[in-house]
Amino acid sequence: MDYRQSRAYIEDAQKYGSVLGLDNMREMMRRLGDPQDTLKYVHVAGTNGKGSVIAYLYSVLSEAGYRVGRYISPAIYSYRERMETAGNPVGREQFAGYVTRIADVIENMTKAGLPHPTPFEIETAVAFLFFAEEKCDLVLLEVGMGGNLDATNMIRNTLAAVIAPVGMDHQEFLGNTLKEIAQKKAGIIKPGCAVISAPQEEPAEEAVREEAKKQGAVLHLVRRDKAAVISRELLCQDFLYEGEKYRITLPGDHQIVNALTALETLKCLEGMGFPVSLAEKKTGLAAARWPGRLSVIKNEPLFVVDGAHNPAAALALIEAVKQYFSGRTIYYIIGMFKDKDYRQVLKLTCPYAKKIFTIQTPGNPRALPAEDLAREAKRWHPDTEAAASIEEAVDKALKAAKKQDVILAFGSLSFLGEITKIVETQEEKNR
Repeated sequence: MDYRQSRAYIEDAQKYGSVLGLDNMREMMRRLGDPQDTLKYVHVAGTNGKGSVIAYLYSVLSEAGYRVGRYISPAIYSYRERMETAGNPVGREQFAGYVTRIADVIENMTKAGLPHPTPFEIETAVAFLFFAEEKCDLVLLEVGMGGNLDATNMIRNTLAAVIAPVGMDHQEFLGNTLKEIAQKKAGIIKPGCAVISAPQEEPAEEAVREEAKKQGAVLHLVRRDKAAVISRELLCQDFLYEGEKYRITLPGDHQIVNALTALETLKCLEGMGFPVSLAEKKTGLAAARWPGRLSVIKNEPLFVVDGAHNPAAALALIEAVKQYFSGRTIYYIIGMFKDKDYRQVLKLTCPYAKKIFTIQTPGNPRALPAEDLAREAKRWHPDTEAAASIEEAVDKALKAAKKQDVILAFGSLSFLGEITKIVETQEEKNR
């Protein structure tokens, strides 16, 4: 099959549903020759910050000359961004070849009465085949959801298990308390691996501690108070950590926490055959990019996109709004999934906007209709309008905003790529 057919094959797999557990994933990989067992991993779980921590690690380790694989989800601009190595996403022909090979295995599995793998399981299998063929020195592997039963968790060679900040999300799958959710996330900890945890609320930290002890793994807790902020600007931040000055370009105090988590992980990796110099750390952190996280896509008016789609991320977003946009008029464009806690996100964020435009994120059955989102937003902000499309929302926001104002588009990461392209296209027309 070609690339288009391979993408269609994966999307079609949604109709088969899913079966709880890792047995089916293990069986599929066994039939593929267990390529994942030839690789070493940094496995990253958490509610928010997973992708940013990986972005920092990827940039630094690549700067140090290692051949690093990166597996993330979701992608923003291109589907193939989900898996890349040495700065290059998987090729279209490569991807199609892997899916064709996997499809043959799945056909034999289903003939034997086994369940059909899910889209995420197939994508993860593709990533393992890709990273093995590329002979990666190390793979940075992001958990899709949860941890213990996530398809990525069938790996064996975990050097470091990283737990980014844990918050309330996916309660229908992970549990109704912070500790229950953290227990699922901590399920990626393997016997004897290094465990690096970002600062957590007490119940989450307790869950991580308990699992690390159970697995005989050494826990390294990131201490936010060990870093001193020198400057906080929208386009760069400087901070001191253990006597050294570092710069990052991702804004928000939470990004400093993510950078500290990456630095602690790098410290652990040094004793596992992956030494990195201080200069490489500084250069790599400063060069790290992660789109869709308070990313500026236009200057006048300032147009910013962010993937705040759950309450914890909304709190981080509001702190950034207070820090960077205090005293400025702000217009929102919001798109959310209906299975997220959008009511709490709206309650937290709506008071800071002058006007709100809601949109329905395109091409996803989980998308909340713009009218439903607007109806809920009006509980907190009466000047809310449902837009018929992303283009309409962008057009209306740009017409309403003055040059000195701010347009903030946030919610599901799934529409940020499209909104960025729309704004860039308008910019090209106006030149």
